[in-house]
Amino acid sequence: MVAASTLGSFALPAMYAAENNTIRLALIGCGGRGCGAAANAFDSPNGPVELVAMADFFENRLTNAHKVLSGQYGARVNVPPERRFAGFDAWRKAIDYLRPGDVAMLTGYAGFRPQQLEYAVEKGIHVFMEKSFATDPPAVRRVIQAGQAAEKKNLKIAAGLQCRHSRNRQELIKRIRDGQLGQIQLIRAYRMQPCGPLGPRPADVKDLHWQIRNFTHFLWVSGGLFAEMNIHQIDEICWLKDAWPVSAHGISGRAADSVDRGQNLDAFTIEWTFPDGSKAYDVVRWLADCHTEFATYLHGTRCAAQFSGNVHEGTVHTYKDQRCANDNIAWRAPRETVTPWQAEWDVLLDAIRQDRPHNEARRAALSNLADIMGRAAAHCGKVVTWDQAMASDFRFCPNIDSLTDDSVPPIQADDQGRYPVPVPGRWTEI
Repeated sequence: MVAASTLGSFALPAMYAAENNTIRLALIGCGGRGCGAAANAFDSPNGPVELVAMADFFENRLTNAHKVLSGQYGARVNVPPERRFAGFDAWRKAIDYLRPGDVAMLTGYAGFRPQQLEYAVEKGIHVFMEKSFATDPPAVRRVIQAGQAAEKKNLKIAAGLQCRHSRNRQELIKRIRDGQLGQIQLIRAYRMQPCGPLGPRPADVKDLHWQIRNFTHFLWVSGGLFAEMNIHQIDEICWLKDAWPVSAHGISGRAADSVDRGQNLDAFTIEWTFPDGSKAYDVVRWLADCHTEFATYLHGTRCAAQFSGNVHEGTVHTYKDQRCANDNIAWRAPRETVTPWQAEWDVLLDAIRQDRPHNEARRAALSNLADIMGRAAAHCGKVVTWDQAMASDFRFCPNIDSLTDDSVPPIQADDQGRYPVPVPGRWTEI
């Protein structure tokens, strides 16, 4: 293994290419988003790439992912049994197989992301990391620090906030910065869609495994459903404002007849205030049989615009005035021919091959902090400032780096099988 002190001087194709100019990948986290990221890497025009190691907490997920990817991409999935790792230390074994200049794909759970990122950077490995990136403020600071270390080593870090790579959104951002919409005074984001509750844990499933497998239902594993899903909307808000919020205020709640055994609430409305006094809102509801909406709008002093559409589609247009309706569109962006998910991989692989700076760690971490402060404001029933969030030492699972398969789960269910749920006014997470 090359010593860490020498890694900063590596910038040549030989760093990643060997004799056949192929970039090697390790997939760490073999769920749907991990397989999707691998597919984007394989499909990029900036390949070739080869998958050489895989890791997951659970053997069945690892086996299924290998079968699916092998069936679709054949020999480019070069992962024999001895390079398929399962268990709590699987991620480390997969990274250890890589060489400086290869790419670690961190597509598992946000709670474990900072440690994995730190280790990859220490080893001189480029990183693609899926959202979200941290569950609490100390973890956010770890991601920022790892990004700083990566920059010193000339390592590339891509973060899975793919909408930043949407060509249509980039075009509207340019028009906003050119003053075509005037000063942005209000942003409205909506993510209102049915998401099922957590049912009872089967008696034959280990509690720790249950919590990790059902990661969006547990704050210590993922930050919760709000933080995992709405980081995209919050990142769009911060991008549109080209600023970070100074405070967050929010309300949240749960249906009175809820049968959900997890930690999520059913509905949120978060209000962020920015340094110029302007406001942005994120409106969220996970309940079935209700109005659904998945879009982001902005209002400038000259006119309004739509910035994002259903399931992150690049539905982008400006309106003639403040009325957001299809019969009032002034300019409409064309349908995107390259998805944002594909574009983010094209940019990363090109940056590696051309040795261009590419480090999204700090920006992604700060969007994650805005996400965390909004969640904390709603869960706690408090106004949370940016400075409070950045300075907070609150951690959901202080010993997460040392968890093993035999560890006691970080939280326990009550005698009805229900896990602790935030109660505004009595809950603390900041």
